[in-house]
Amino acid sequence: MSAEPGETVELYARDEGSGPPLLLVHGLGASHLIWNAMVPSLSERYRVVAPDLRGHGRSVAPANARFGFSDLEADLVRLLDLKGIDSAHLVGFSAGALLTLRMALDLPGRVRSLTLIGGAVYTDGLTRAVTERWAETYTKEGADALSLRLLKDLYYPDWIEAHMELVDLLHEQVRRADFRGASLWGRASLTFDERPRIASLAAPTLIVQAMDDQVVDAAHGRILRQSIGDSQIRILARTGHMVPLERPHEAVEAIGSFVDAVERRRAGAPAG
Repeated sequence: MSAEPGETVELYARDEGSGPPLLLVHGLGASHLIWNAMVPSLSERYRVVAPDLRGHGRSVAPANARFGFSDLEADLVRLLDLKGIDSAHLVGFSAGALLTLRMALDLPGRVRSLTLIGGAVYTDGLTRAVTERWAETYTKEGADALSLRLLKDLYYPDWIEAHMELVDLLHEQVRRADFRGASLWGRASLTFDERPRIASLAAPTLIVQAMDDQVVDAAHGRILRQSIGDSQIRILARTGHMVPLERPHEAVEAIGSFVDAVERRRAGAPAG
């Protein structure tokens, strides 16, 4: 078990809609904006809370803030408390999937269900090599080289060709970015490993896995499915790591069907 969390950070969060609460947790170096294509549809049916984690987006972290998983988890618990949410459906993307998995294991009473998009039960050599390459590229070659590296690693090639406006946008975002929070959280993510506890996960779990993910090996979807008793998997072909941007409609459909089924089960209604 990791050390006790330090001081919590007040998180900015987009909060829209009503109904069963969904907590959307972004990944490394991102923000609540990653969910922009999904929030309008989801908020028609649910209360959607999409925070910026400490040191990301609009959530400023003190200079001495820690970025261990226990610290990030404590921030999310405080956010739920401030929002008056006893339990929520957690949706985590990439490193956010690692964080929500950790939270579901630590605090099962706060978690109605778990959706892992591009997630894993541990950080393997591929993911470590990719994240270390990003850091090395930025340090040695600068922001423009990093943005090109991210385009190649994060997105399916056909999707990039259909969205060439992303190239200039990503260049500008990387040039303006403050990577301190992402760097510190990334360092903590390198040693993430919940294999000893994964079989004890009680939350109903949806696994959304992209077949062409170059950051998290697609095999992790199968590992998660085999390790979690109450789980199901949705596989997306011709899709890179950035599922919330590349396949928002499919992600909304999968999450909606899954969450509705879990809510019916909680209410004791028939599953059909």
